[in-house]
This record gives sequence, structure tokens and C-alpha cells, in this order.
Amino acid sequence: MTDYAHPEVLVETAWVAEHLADPNVRVAEVDYDPAANYELGHVPGAVLIDWRKDVNDPVRRDILSQPALTELLRKAGVSPSTTLVLYGDFNNWFAAFGHWVFTLYGAKNVKLMNGGRKKWIAEDRPVTKEVPKVAHGTFEAKPADPKLRAFLEDVRGLLPQVKERKVHLVDVRGPKEFSGEITAPPEYPTEHAQRGGHIPGARNIPWAQAVRDDGTFKPREELEALYQAQGVVPTAPVITYCRIGERSSHTWFVLRYLLGYPDVRNYDGSWTEWGNLVRTPIEK
Repeated sequence: MTDYAHPEVLVETAWVAEHLADPNVRVAEVDYDPAANYELGHVPGAVLIDWRKDVNDPVRRDILSQPALTELLRKAGVSPSTTLVLYGDFNNWFAAFGHWVFTLYGAKNVKLMNGGRKKWIAEDRPVTKEVPKVAHGTFEAKPADPKLRAFLEDVRGLLPQVKERKVHLVDVRGPKEFSGEITAPPEYPTEHAQRGGHIPGARNIPWAQAVRDDGTFKPREELEALYQAQGVVPTAPVITYCRIGERSSHTWFVLRYLLGYPDVRNYDGSWTEWGNLVRTPIEK
């Protein structure tokens, strides 16, 4: 992993296994459906972060607030000196979303476990149903960094620059979602938007093209070739989006940390926002 721009943000399953008893390392599983994952068995000592209940606001369509993140990570036993390792289901989609949110609020030393839950289990590493009891940490969230997040009006205002290729808009959904043939991914077939298609000027580079069959990230040279073949180069700002922001967080992680792109934002409103708004332009 040393060839990545920021290899320190990614750890292998072997590294996690070696640090399970390290008091300065906190492992957390981030799941969309804990009952189908964490509760059936997880990395020993790993705490649960429920994506829907913990990382999202309980009322608004938004991520959790700054105070809520402070409380969440303190409850997970995270302090300023803690190395926080995230992993999860769906090839780390939701772990990547957690990484993006935590980084947005100023968390340091946050890493992804390469290959996620899938690779840990495939390697027949130990799992447990025991929920760990951890002492509260002293983490303190900072105000959200506006350079990491894009909102609807940001994207709408940048459409002329997207058309001129001065800003790259990357749609990381599958080709059938991008074309408008389907309005929800196969993993969530009932969660539709009102319209199918994509934001005008977006390039379709599905998130899955960045990983191997085992869920680990491809080498840097293959990743660079993948994005640069579509004209997505590091000299222009990049905005990623998908349906609800979790797959685009995965690509945000690839571009920002593995390839070192200096200006990458995640539009977490994504297609469920854009595709449901009246008089918002789309392409098919």
C-alpha cells in the first residue's frame, strides 16, 4: 500500500488482527443492517456504529450534528490519541461514509480496513457476538469542513463548469442507474427516485471498478488509469455522488486518499435529492 498517496489511512486485516489488544486502537463496524452483520459475529472488540441510527440525523435528511458526533465517538471510546479503524458490510460502503463524516468533523487517525467485513470473514479470522464494554473517550468534534461536502446549490451552480470540464462530476452508480434504466440499485430495489437518469455532464465511473473481487482496493496505477481515462484528473475540483452518498463516499476516499486528489467533495444528497426535485435538469 506504500504506493498510495496517503497509505496511512488504510490498514490490512492482518494489521487489525495484530492490534486487537492495543488500547490505543478502536475498531468499529459500520453497518446498514446490524442484525444481518454485526449481531451475527464481528471482529473481537469491535463496537457497533449503526449507519442509519448513529451517523444520520434522526429527524432531518442530514448527517448527524457536531455535538452528536462528539457523543457518538466518546461512547465508542475514542479520544484524540485513538486510532479509529472502520470496516463494514457492502464492501465498506457505509464504513467509507463514516470515514467521510468523521473526517468532515475533524477526526484524525481514522482508517479503513481494506476489504472490510467480507475479507475478514473470507480469511476465516475470529469473530464474536460479544458486545465490548469500553470506557468513554474524550473526542471533541470540530465544525464541519466545507471543503469536503457539496450541497444541491453547489452542484447546481457548478453545472456550467461541469459542462466545460472545469469541474468533474463523478456518478459512481451502476450503468443502468446512470442511464435511467433503473431508479434504484439491485441492493435496494424498493428505494426509488421519481426520475431515472443522471446529473447533466456527470461521468459514470462505478465505485466497484475501484476494487478487486475480494473487496480490497486496486493498485494506484490501475486507479489512476480508471479515472484519467474518463478525463477526471487531479488538476480540477471533483464532486462525487450516488443515490444516498455512501457509494460516493467510497469513491471520495479513493480519490482523496489513495490518489491524492487535492479538491474532492462528496454530494451526499445525491440522486435521491436531485432526481426528486421539480424542475431540476437530468440527462438519460
